[in-house]
Amino acid sequence: MASARQQWLANPRRDLLAGTVVALALIPEAIAFSIIAGVDPAVGLYASFVIAVTIAFVGGRPAMISAATGAMALLMVTLVRDHGLEYLFAASILCGVFQIIIGLLKLGRYIRFVSRSVMTGFVNSLAILIFLAQMPELIGANWQTFALVGAALAIIYGFPRLTKAVPSPLVAIVLISGFVMMTGLDVRTVGDMGQMPSSLPIFHLPAVPLTWETFAIIAPVSATLAFVGLLESLLTANLIDDLTDTPSDKDRETRGQGIANILSPLFGGMAGCAMIGQSIINVTSGARGRLSTLWAGLFLLFLILVLQDWVARIPMAALVAVMIMVSIGTFDWGSVLKLRSTPFQSSIVMIATTATVVATHDLSKGVVLGVILSAVFFMRKVGKTVVVEEIETPEDGVLRYRVSGQLFFASADVFAAAFEHHGSPRRVEIDMTDAHLWDLTGVAAVDKVVFRYRKQGAEVEVIGMNADEQTLVERVGRHDKSHLPIGLSH
Repeated sequence: MASARQQWLANPRRDLLAGTVVALALIPEAIAFSIIAGVDPAVGLYASFVIAVTIAFVGGRPAMISAATGAMALLMVTLVRDHGLEYLFAASILCGVFQIIIGLLKLGRYIRFVSRSVMTGFVNSLAILIFLAQMPELIGANWQTFALVGAALAIIYGFPRLTKAVPSPLVAIVLISGFVMMTGLDVRTVGDMGQMPSSLPIFHLPAVPLTWETFAIIAPVSATLAFVGLLESLLTANLIDDLTDTPSDKDRETRGQGIANILSPLFGGMAGCAMIGQSIINVTSGARGRLSTLWAGLFLLFLILVLQDWVARIPMAALVAVMIMVSIGTFDWGSVLKLRSTPFQSSIVMIATTATVVATHDLSKGVVLGVILSAVFFMRKVGKTVVVEEIETPEDGVLRYRVSGQLFFASADVFAAAFEHHGSPRRVEIDMTDAHLWDLTGVAAVDKVVFRYRKQGAEVEVIGMNADEQTLVERVGRHDKSHLPIGLSH
């Protein structure tokens, strides 16, 4: 009970104010993402409302904002073009089912294996993409637009010097909007983005045939949506964890995203995921609880249904300034300043992740590349840690070796090459007490060394293996099938 109260009512005033800013910033983005996906603006707006409200209750990261996103919209284009909106609704539901299954299998926790370098590249690439996404509003715009953006940025960064009681992005939106309405300046407004819906979302089951053919059409899209959505959501959760110095439940977040993506299409929306830009707006505006996410969704619906005439008159310049602020605040400037002092391999991973995401506009490609590079560099490093040391012995014709480190596919060659296969020893003892044998390639490396000595007529004994390693050798090794003594570590 105390935990629930902390998550919902620890600071309701800040949560409500922050949620108000988020709701205002959600409208043009939801419309833009709908256009990208090739659907009516109402689909993105309804999705943002349903997902935000749902995730407030079932998500694993308080104060994180989930809604319709550009990363997901890009994956929907072909399906909508070839099969229509109803198939998108069906694919979104199946996406949610996949995510719930992943959550029940507790796979969300493995996001911790994403390295800090990949996280930095992810954050920096998103900051760049957020900034680039504002360019269509600025390229070819009149001087008044640039003046309004500059004024809004001045308010955003200057107002906190006076007071932090009210989020400065909200103040900027209100003041710039009021100025434009009073002066009648000719600048683009939210209303120019598209027509907003005028009625509440209603329950709707996708009108698609329940056949294997339908499943074959939507399953690949749904699986991709599920993967990309969870990747962006869990990485965003990690970022918000760091910003707020609070933990989140990744498995609950995974299940929550699935539930939200099932409910969204049932009320006329599309699948979505966490939004890093809106989440940062939320927490930098002071939000820390679930109330901010709930209010963002509810106030969004209020804005588009009740205040849509006023909302339509909000200048895009004010919202562009807010997103530029998010871009500047999101980018990890220290990662650039510390490139020379950062390990070379970590820098390569960060730069490769950033460049791939920016070049492809696909978060999954950049993060997957970063994870692969991190794994390769890690295996190369660990693969060099296996050490084979020859122990001096007074007995003629007896060789003793002590092995330490990790023996697996990346270090197998180093291990095998470390033994001297010369002379005619009558006995060889290999002590594996300080080593760990991980896989089949490691077993094969031990086989290789043992058989080489045996060809010279030596008796070979491998000692010091623990029970798990001995079981592995007995199951797949070859050298122990010829009555080779295998010793257990004590």
